[in-house]
Amino acid sequence: MTALKQRHNIPSELQSCHTLVLDEYIVEGHVPAEVIATMLEEESAIDGIALPGMPAVSLRMGGMKSDSFIVYALSGGKTGDVYAEI
Repeated sequence: MTALKQRHNIPSELQSCHTLVLDEYIVEGHVPAEVIATMLEEESAIDGIALPGMPAVSLRMGGMKSDSFIVYALSGGKTGDVYAEI
């Protein structure tokens, strides 16, 4: 997994447990399907999106959601700007 994340320039602070290569985009972490759909529909001029770490309640993870999930844009291996907050 480390080699895959490095090959796609995913900054360490945006990494998570899952990496998906979807057409020309990278999806890192437990990004909600509706955010992925928006990225694909908009044909966003980014490398991909990331929801770092393992947020509580994402994809049936335990715990309670106390804050918004912040999804970051991936672009050129730089720490991304906020893409979506849900």
